[in-house]
Amino acid sequence: MTTLPPPATELSADEARRLALRAQGFLGAPDRRAGVRGVLRHLGAVQLDTISVLARSHELVPYARLGAVGRRTVDDAYWTDTHAFEYWSHAACILPIEEWPHFAFRRRAYRNRPHWNHHLPHGDYDRVVKQLRTEGPLTATDLGGAKKTSEWWDWSGTKVAVERALMYGEVVCVERRGWKRVYDLAERAVPAALLHDDLDDTECLRRLVRLAGQSLGVGTRADIADYHRLKAEQVDAVIADSGLVPVTVQGWGRPAWADPAALETPPRGRHRTTLLSPFDSLVWERARTERIFGFTHRLEAYVPKQKRVHGYFAMPVLAGGRLVGRVDPAREGRTLVAKQVTLAGRKTAPAVAQALVEAASWVDCTDVRVERVETPELREPLTRELARLLA
Repeated sequence: MTTLPPPATELSADEARRLALRAQGFLGAPDRRAGVRGVLRHLGAVQLDTISVLARSHELVPYARLGAVGRRTVDDAYWTDTHAFEYWSHAACILPIEEWPHFAFRRRAYRNRPHWNHHLPHGDYDRVVKQLRTEGPLTATDLGGAKKTSEWWDWSGTKVAVERALMYGEVVCVERRGWKRVYDLAERAVPAALLHDDLDDTECLRRLVRLAGQSLGVGTRADIADYHRLKAEQVDAVIADSGLVPVTVQGWGRPAWADPAALETPPRGRHRTTLLSPFDSLVWERARTERIFGFTHRLEAYVPKQKRVHGYFAMPVLAGGRLVGRVDPAREGRTLVAKQVTLAGRKTAPAVAQALVEAASWVDCTDVRVERVETPELREPLTRELARLLA
């Protein structure tokens, strides 16, 4: 493990929280001119997920930072003119296209798994690549359907082959169409100047560690590793040369690193009030969320219904730089339904009401209905504030 210099800066927990908020785009004026593409480049990764309640997570992420940006505008910003690609980062993520060379280490790692080649259906890989070359871009259905022909994840041999080609970097997902991946050859989809695996693993990891630090503002080794799902030893090998600087944060009880540019000016400006996707990079790592905000966040969509505490898709509410509650939303026609609401206290009711009304407007709902408030005595101040905002 690399020997690191002693931390030169000590941050209070509140200073670290504000650095994190600014780094994630929730403190200060949003860069509306850069728009959705600016958000993607600022964050470095936007997680995808199949769940859609108010909207899909990759749409909720720019909404939370920019406000009511059109959903078509979001998709166009990601996919038009090859500004992004989809790959395995924190999870399945949309990534800025200029980071293609820096995921060479991961593509190499996938290619070097010999047991994977053993399980590929005979001939399917070459057939899929040939078909994409002559007919692409295509979905898995276009390539031959998703009918199960193998024992791998209930996927067809075609689907296994094209997903393997995506992992290897021979194929790229160029858009999502009806939530289906649309595949094309990397040689067509990735700009020629970026289409290479020339960077060695160390250079790739150094870049991703630096990007994670910039996107987090300040983070522990575990925080930084989790951002692009690196191994702890991979972070250790490059962090001293990443450009991040060691700091101590009061109450964290573990070493941390910060983006030096973030330390140059105190975080100031307007705080966003908004609903957050459970997959938003501000809160996607539970231990970090608890450490920074004192807020326990858990996605319960995959928890049996009878065991859920806060609801299927409980969305944290951010206001004043704090996480002040949760809303489990649904839609009925043009009504946004708050199936379950958790408030941190009476004083947070106006912020939660504001977040609900703004989200309702964004998804073309004209009314908000509250079904259950976890603390019953807080129902009245919440519904009163909703009535005022909707009047």
